[in-house]
Amino acid sequence: MAALIHHDYYVLLPFGDGQPYDLAIDLGGPFLRVQCKRGWLERGCVLFNTHATDHGRGRQSYLGRADIFGVYFPPTDSVYLIPIEAIPRFGGRLRLEPTRNNQRRGIRMAADYEIDRWTPERLAALVPAAAAAAA
Repeated sequence: MAALIHHDYYVLLPFGDGQPYDLAIDLGGPFLRVQCKRGWLERGCVLFNTHATDHGRGRQSYLGRADIFGVYFPPTDSVYLIPIEAIPRFGGRLRLEPTRNNQRRGIRMAADYEIDRWTPERLAALVPAAAAAAA
């Protein structure tokens, strides 16, 4: 939340429990639903969970319930914004360094998702069409 405010976004917090997102960004019309996660380092990658656990129903995808992951990575004090549909259902992985075999296909580089690379226009494009039309 602090990183979004630092970048001059208006941040909204949902009232009460039960929402499948932690905060929303007011983009001057549409709201972008953000699910916040903490990343950890493993073999040159930032890893983060991409699912919720409903103890009655098990793992739940955020697809259709949030628009973007906001991932905080403490070792570098970095924040990444990743569209929900850009990440596999049960495991987020952003590479901090290139692969040893120079593979590029299917690789998500962390630098491509740094918060500084996003503009309000790019974020607004992530809002589902139905939500944008209602705004």
